[in-house]
Amino acid sequence: MAAFVLRRLGHAFLVLLLVATVTFTIVHAAPGGPALLADPKLSIAERDAIAQRLGVDRPLPVQYVRWLGALARGDLGNSFLYETSTVSTIAQRLPNTLLLAGAALLVSLLVAIPVAAWCAERPGGWLDRLAGAVALGAISIPVFWLGIVAILVFAVYLRLLPAGGVETIGGDGSLRDRLAHLILPTLVLAAAGTAELLRYTRSSARRQFARPFVRTARAKGVGERAVRWRHAMRNALVPVVTVIGLQLPRLVGGAAITETVFAWPGMGRLGIEAALARDYPLVMGITLLVSGGVLLASFLVDLAYLVLDPRIRLDA
Repeated sequence: MAAFVLRRLGHAFLVLLLVATVTFTIVHAAPGGPALLADPKLSIAERDAIAQRLGVDRPLPVQYVRWLGALARGDLGNSFLYETSTVSTIAQRLPNTLLLAGAALLVSLLVAIPVAAWCAERPGGWLDRLAGAVALGAISIPVFWLGIVAILVFAVYLRLLPAGGVETIGGDGSLRDRLAHLILPTLVLAAAGTAELLRYTRSSARRQFARPFVRTARAKGVGERAVRWRHAMRNALVPVVTVIGLQLPRLVGGAAITETVFAWPGMGRLGIEAALARDYPLVMGITLLVSGGVLLASFLVDLAYLVLDPRIRLDA
């Protein structure tokens, strides 16, 4: 176990270093800059003064070495756009993104796995055909289009849910109000992930329900519920764990669009604002944080394999 953790830490360090290098190169290679975006009418001397104040007038190798040195000390620099530290700026938005992504992932699990189990037991039934059609549609529909339609239907026409934001402006900030604002972006963000998880889990569960050990368990008089969850679905979820782990980058990528559509003040929307404003420290800080989250999810997936399948060993 210790050797496995050390290997994963070394792998994570190399991946984060590569991500940091590639992100730094791409961000600084983009045309324009924070000085130009601040006011296109500025003179060359004024732009040079702003670039010097922000520290982006030096050669790229010098900037890169200085940034890596600051990163090793835990300093991600200051945001050009918000004029605050990158860490504090991300910390203000991160809880909202974690709440939205966590709620979307929970919805995906609660919907996809039970429905997939039902469909796998009754292939070709009405629910199986309906779930397949709905899942195909959810995967095909763009997130931004689905979000706009959801706002028009549920917020504008039916007036059942708020159109966006975290809470009602001027409201009491109650839990009920916050939950009402969370429903639409959660469902929109969870749509594609739920569909993908449903299709993959259904396919995996069908193979397990057709295995001889399931027929043997039924022949021995094991209850149908135990056959479904203890025997078939437990084995079916082993490959599905990988798909669940891969939901994190999908949720973060989808959150950037979903947060923009619903005016949700999260990290995805912050990343878009930072990229448009050429806010180099903020873009690189968000990229590193997301990359670290993906690596952590991959590590947790490996640990989950041990619970679902004791035959798997981390030192193998």
